[in-house]
Amino acid sequence: MTDPTGAGPTPAGLDLDRLADHLTRHRPDLAVGPLRARLIAGGKSNLTYLLHVGDRELVLRRPPLGHVLATAHDMAREFRVISALAPTEVPVPGALLLCADPEVIGAPFYLMERVTGVVLRTRAQTDPLGTRVRHDLAMAMMDTLAALHRVEPAAVGLADFGRPEGYLERQVRRWAGQLERSRSRPLPGIDELRDRLAATVPAGANAGRIVHGDYRLDNLLATVDPVAVRAVLDWEMATLGDPLADLGLLLTYWDVLGGSETAEGNPVADGLGPRAGFPTGAELIARYADRSGVDVGPLHWHVALGCFKLAVICEGIHYRHTLGQTLGEGFDRIGEMVAPLIAYGLTAAGER
Repeated sequence: MTDPTGAGPTPAGLDLDRLADHLTRHRPDLAVGPLRARLIAGGKSNLTYLLHVGDRELVLRRPPLGHVLATAHDMAREFRVISALAPTEVPVPGALLLCADPEVIGAPFYLMERVTGVVLRTRAQTDPLGTRVRHDLAMAMMDTLAALHRVEPAAVGLADFGRPEGYLERQVRRWAGQLERSRSRPLPGIDELRDRLAATVPAGANAGRIVHGDYRLDNLLATVDPVAVRAVLDWEMATLGDPLADLGLLLTYWDVLGGSETAEGNPVADGLGPRAGFPTGAELIARYADRSGVDVGPLHWHVALGCFKLAVICEGIHYRHTLGQTLGEGFDRIGEMVAPLIAYGLTAAGER
């Protein structure tokens, strides 16, 4: 299929003819001109497209192609949480339209406003920024996470967005289940990591906060002059739970992947962490603790959970890549990250 303007082929995963018809019927104010689209992020999580509708730019999100982990790509949850957070200090794109009908473009999707800014994910982007800008970006990232965790869910209509009680236990069970649906090769040590986590779940005294579920630098739209976080993206795994899960996963990206030799050139970790000239994980923790009001306590278990969760996610992406169901570049290296994550997770799970 080509796009209706004749400008070129429609990107995979998007039916522009059906989308244009849907907008005409349900949001005629958005159907104000020729519709064009290009993929701007694909394969690692949900697919993201930049739409040109006349002179207006919008963003469309839909689940990935093919093998999809159950509950991990819920468009309605993403749409609901960014709508709820719009009046808070947490910067989010404006939510415009949710479509739960998979018949329109082949999967549920939603539309949001385009926010100007840059997603920083590679050394080629972050090396030229200089030490001061990288430091300020890292602090802005932590201030934004703290702002999210300060939001009272009931005050923004999210009191029923999740079940905080038993959140950490459910996280272990959930990702263990996702592992079984993504397992396509031997993964030495991952079952031991799962079992250690299940046997040592902490009390979760901070439960009941809004948790992003995949918070990291390259899930933010930022500006560097001035340094600011313009929008938090990729809310597909958001829920109510223990905010230390967000912190533990961020440290996994930052210190585990961003601090390892596998980070160089890797599409998930290349531009993150101290190896890329950013502050240390300890500095991030201190900033967050100062701004969030959350008792961070020992984080070893939460980092181990982050390693397990990210290993499962990477294995799922690796599996989709072997099936030819990823869009974009760099996915041939995602599978290399699983073994180091398992090893670090086992070490962290054994700490007290």
